[in-house]
Amino acid sequence: MAKGMIVAPQPEAVEAGAAILEQGGNAVDAAMACAFAQGVVDPQMCGIAGFGSMQVYLPERDVHQCIDFHGRAPAGVRPDMWQHLIEGETRDGFGFILKGHVNDMGYQSITVPGSLKAYAEAQTAWGKLPWAEVIAPAIAIAEAGTVIRPSMSNFWTEDDGSGRVVSVERLRLTPSGRQIYFHADGRLRKTGEILVNRDLGQTLRRIAKVGAEDFYTGEIAAAIAADMAANGGLLSAQDLADYRTSHLSPLMGTYRGHQIATNQPPGGGIMLLQILNALECFDLSAMGHNSAEYIRVIAEAMKRATTDKDNFVGDPNFVDVPVERLTSKAYGREQAAAIERGEVAHVERLQGPKESLNTTHICVIDGAGNAVSMTHSLGMPSGVITDGLGFMYNGCMGVFDPRPGRAGSLAPGKGRFSSLCPTIVLRDGEPVLVIGAPGGTQIAMGVLQGILNVLEFDMSPLEAVSAPRFSATSDPIDVSNRIPRAVTDRLAEQGYQIVRNAHSYPFASVHAIRIDDGQWRGGADPNRDGMALLVP
Repeated sequence: MAKGMIVAPQPEAVEAGAAILEQGGNAVDAAMACAFAQGVVDPQMCGIAGFGSMQVYLPERDVHQCIDFHGRAPAGVRPDMWQHLIEGETRDGFGFILKGHVNDMGYQSITVPGSLKAYAEAQTAWGKLPWAEVIAPAIAIAEAGTVIRPSMSNFWTEDDGSGRVVSVERLRLTPSGRQIYFHADGRLRKTGEILVNRDLGQTLRRIAKVGAEDFYTGEIAAAIAADMAANGGLLSAQDLADYRTSHLSPLMGTYRGHQIATNQPPGGGIMLLQILNALECFDLSAMGHNSAEYIRVIAEAMKRATTDKDNFVGDPNFVDVPVERLTSKAYGREQAAAIERGEVAHVERLQGPKESLNTTHICVIDGAGNAVSMTHSLGMPSGVITDGLGFMYNGCMGVFDPRPGRAGSLAPGKGRFSSLCPTIVLRDGEPVLVIGAPGGTQIAMGVLQGILNVLEFDMSPLEAVSAPRFSATSDPIDVSNRIPRAVTDRLAEQGYQIVRNAHSYPFASVHAIRIDDGQWRGGADPNRDGMALLVP
């Protein structure tokens, strides 16, 4: 039997994980090796100063658990500290635009990072190989350099009209950023050039030698805290020392005889289950894939879940999230009945721009049947790189609601909502689909359609992640440019505003492994540069 399969948006990171499987590591080892490498080869998408959520399924150890490592607001925040700076909200709900972009870029935009702690907890608890061996591929890449891929270069320079800071400005915010990402004459490094980050390599070497805790209470923590204090940051040494991940049972639901295992709030799994419960009341396959009626029904379910998320879903340590009600079959039937009657949902939004795509994903399965689905991110990267450390911090403060008294409002120690929903679909207790995606608020919508494509239309994983997608996280229905105009014309005739995306593969970047009779097939979304690799 093959040693495993790994799917991710970065070929170099996939190869790093595959090498770990070759060395006898398991799915957890491979996923963490891939994650460390992703932070080197895609350093604005993720990294050790980021956040995320992972689901781990280890049948031989009777382990089925999620580690949520969401960014937490530093202790120094106040619920009303940015209320007077509000300029708008993104159309799909991915954060707020403030005067001066204080929540978007710079030292005040950083939440307490959780990624490194989660990597270490997972690998030391469930991995087979020594910690240092799992980090070694990332160190080698950082010090030797990695080729700048088109998706990296495009992300750095593209102005999507969102109103947020263009990423190239984030890269040049600090002296370290200018040294890493620019030539001496000020020119940004381009596609095909080699990106070397020896500072990050040295940081990873230290973490490999002395352990991840150094980032939270040791020398690295001291360097972080000193930089924050010197530049008006909210993050403190105490925030780092106090940070804890959450180890939880997966949030479970069902869909047409399958078990859907996803993450708990403040992750996006609750939205996924809510939508699936409503859609189970319809004969979707009879409608036809991406027909006008198919899109209408799913879009209305998306809008209702989005409104409920905005109103009710936040950090359960601060907000009483009505999980049982929102994920109940009875509530799903209520929503389905309203959709069947033709009721059109309205999603309340401030005026503003669109989402961030600064996130990445990993799917792994090994020969013992162990599986990992992990989505991790920097949110909107802060642009901040502490001199000598090499990594960029997250910019997750931008997603907190600057208006007090709401589910997503600011509070010390509070976790931000994220649409991240690493998911495993099971049949009779055995995994049949490992799936997840990057893509801001569109993550749950992309994962949803990937699941439906497999379960309703029996698509291969590559077909499932490549099929044209749509989304409705506000009143308009956003559609891929590959959805025929004849279809969207029929929706427009029903009164729907249609927003046609310029891209052929928008609305998250879904990655998946499908398991059929012990055979693995992988699919990497064409929107990114990724690949699926079988390790024989």
